[in-house]
Amino acid sequence: MEEQHYQLLDGKAVSAQMKKEMAEEVAQIKAAGGKIPHLAAILVGHDGGSETYVASKVKTCQEIGFKSTLIRFEEDVTEEELLRKVDELNNDPDVDGFIVQLPLPKHISEQKVIEAIDYRKDVDGFHPINVGRMSIGLPCFVSAIISRRKESIAWFWDAAILSASRWLP
Repeated sequence: MEEQHYQLLDGKAVSAQMKKEMAEEVAQIKAAGGKIPHLAAILVGHDGGSETYVASKVKTCQEIGFKSTLIRFEEDVTEEELLRKVDELNNDPDVDGFIVQLPLPKHISEQKVIEAIDYRKDVDGFHPINVGRMSIGLPCFVSAIISRRKESIAWFWDAAILSASRWLP
């Protein structure tokens, strides 16, 4: 049996390098008059962990030159209101991808919200189509703005998770 070797990755260093590369790529897109990538996040309520997580994603977008939009709802938002906003983002040609930060209040079906997100804009990869595609090694959420990035798929919101090259064509 062949001995396997593992390399410990320095997540902060990898993240910093990926952010630097993406900032350069976004600057080139902007200089060429191209569309600046736009990511949105929906945050319901005031959960401390969710607030911190989403704030870090907004900061990352700023650092690399992406446009970002944070949409906030109070905890008493209705499921219908939230689903209307999801539909609005699904149909907004300026928004390339978005997340609905979980957990949601108990009166809102997380599954219903996840399934309402257009799988082509599902940055988290929770939509059943994306989960299925990922489980069999097919690309998921491969927006034109990242299709050249063979080494990453989840960098959008985390910039520290590396996926195998096989996830992207």
